Amino acid sequence: MIDRPNHVWCADITFVPVRNGFLYLVAIMDWATRKVLSWRLSNTMHADFCVEALNEAIARYGPPEIMNTDQGSQFTGSAWITPLTEAGVRISMDGRGRYLDNIFIERLWRSLKQEAIYLEEIDDGFKARRVIKDWMAFYNTRRPHSALDRQTPDEAYWAGLEEQKAA
Repeated sequence: MIDRPNHVWCADITFVPVRNGFLYLVAIMDWATRKVLSWRLSNTMHADFCVEALNEAIARYGPPEIMNTDQGSQFTGSAWITPLTEAGVRISMDGRGRYLDNIFIERLWRSLKQEAIYLEEIDDGFKARRVIKDWMAFYNTRRPHSALDRQTPDEAYWAGLEEQKAA
């Protein structure tokens, strides 16, 4: 059972439509609290932006016990695997075509797109970054979740860490 911060993290990539094409968005999320730990936007599908988000999350929050992703090339290459292995993180990958294995981050994408991205005319990466940054801050700090007893992801994350320390 996953019921504490930093037990399992997940990562995924989604497309963000802009006027002349798409950008790619990766997020690192804590499963137990739904907190988005870091994210990056890119105009390519190279692994670099994913690794940057991973390195930021580990630097800010310490490594998780387990990292779950799909089997995309960004998550199966050595640039992604090496920092996880060096940090002692166990790696879990969804089966091919099993997007529901990572349902929490899929739900994040749906909410982000319906509540922010699709409501804006996004011309370029600068506007996309601003819209995503504002929404992610709202999501983490002001959007309560029924699965978290009406706490925000930030509240659930930090309260969970305090419970772990007290135990």
